[in-house]
Amino acid sequence: MKAADLFDVSGHVAFVTGAASGLGLAMAEVMADNGAHVVMADIDPETLERHTGRFAAAGASVEGVVLDVADLAALRAAIDAVAESRGRLDAVFANAGISAGPGYLTEVGKIDAVDPAKWDEVVQVNLTSVFATVQAAARHMKRQKSGRIVVTASIAGLQAETMVGYAYVATKTGVVGLVRQAAMELAPHNVTVNAIAPGPFFTNIAGGRLNDPEVAAAFSGMVPMGRIADTAELQGLALLLASPAGSFITGTAIPIDGGCTAG
Repeated sequence: MKAADLFDVSGHVAFVTGAASGLGLAMAEVMADNGAHVVMADIDPETLERHTGRFAAAGASVEGVVLDVADLAALRAAIDAVAESRGRLDAVFANAGISAGPGYLTEVGKIDAVDPAKWDEVVQVNLTSVFATVQAAARHMKRQKSGRIVVTASIAGLQAETMVGYAYVATKTGVVGLVRQAAMELAPHNVTVNAIAPGPFFTNIAGGRLNDPEVAAAFSGMVPMGRIADTAELQGLALLLASPAGSFITGTAIPIDGGCTAG
């Protein structure tokens, strides 16, 4: 089979959370560039409008939904609305997430300094909203007997990470378990569920702190390839998992980390 057929998502309907920046924007872009209709959901209306306008001007089929994934009722309603209006739901990227702050190498990141309110906020966005996204997507995909669910995890969900906060590690570990469990249930329905586990990428998470040269140097030092990745470098994996090429891949958490988890 030719590559164009293996990775063909033309006419597919995709829903991406956290789609106005970073990894979510890269996911939305690669799906749109390859012919999918992409619903981009994000909490930032101005940035969302700018990128949906840019994609549409280039000929892509996109629409934007202003959405706070912490509002679970609104999240479920948005997914339902897309499936009902388009008559199908082929790929859902549960990508939206927030930082829990720095890791325990700093005083504010040590376990006795963790703020309970911040912990609850991170759990709501990074774990509970991901569960709600998977749950809502599964309802439609089970009925149509097909679908791809892709969750953004982290290498912090696969191993201890000194550079990120406790709540981030806990929630990303949690979503890896969620992916495995959902994959087992949904496999008989021809629905795949996978996680992408990124290492350091240049994104806006934590206020874009990776743009700080000192922070960037610290993160680069933990990567065997010696650098932080550009978000475009995630697009191939995202397309693989959402396309016919990924039809027999399910229940996995795939690192894309420049070798961080190799040792």
